[in-house]
Amino acid sequence: MDDLCRTKIILSTQNPGKAKQIEALLNDIQFEIVSLGSLGITEEVIEDGATLEDNARKKALFGLQQTGICSIAEDTGLFIDALDGRPGIYAARWVRHNATTEEIVAHTLKALAGVPMKNRTATFKTVAVAAFVDGTTMACEGAVSGVILEQPRATPLAGMHYSTIFQPNGQEKVWAQMSTDEINTVSHRSQAFLQLHDVLIKKIAS
Repeated sequence: MDDLCRTKIILSTQNPGKAKQIEALLNDIQFEIVSLGSLGITEEVIEDGATLEDNARKKALFGLQQTGICSIAEDTGLFIDALDGRPGIYAARWVRHNATTEEIVAHTLKALAGVPMKNRTATFKTVAVAAFVDGTTMACEGAVSGVILEQPRATPLAGMHYSTIFQPNGQEKVWAQMSTDEINTVSHRSQAFLQLHDVLIKKIAS
């Protein structure tokens, strides 16, 4: 494995909320986690893939191409049963590009107006991808089910548009009411990145 990849890994995201969660999940491996933004790379990758894995791989490869260093990225979707799986992979942009959290929440609640709680079920899915300098990639997936509440709770977490209205099954809180540690015990993103964590550990040793 390349020497640079033994000491650094690029986190290919511009989302501060996601970055905080991911860094906490990977804090015990022999990497310095370096975001693209901290390197002055602010270009946004166009997420035009047909699947979460397509988009995550594209972002990871972008980080690798920009820096020459192993890169990780993820893509997350929200699949609401009463809306036939929408917004799906377009969770961050089904209102419009660069829509605010308030706009996304309002649009979601309007789409679910009149739907009873028992039918407001939804699943968050994350695919995390690592792109290595040897040309290989690895994808890992996580998912968590829950319900979309009728009204928001608390203050939204940075970069996490649905954090005030999604309540995971078995939890009394929405994401926005949880600490990073609490989120990382139950979230779709933690499932994906804990699997990727093990992949990275094995790659270091190879």
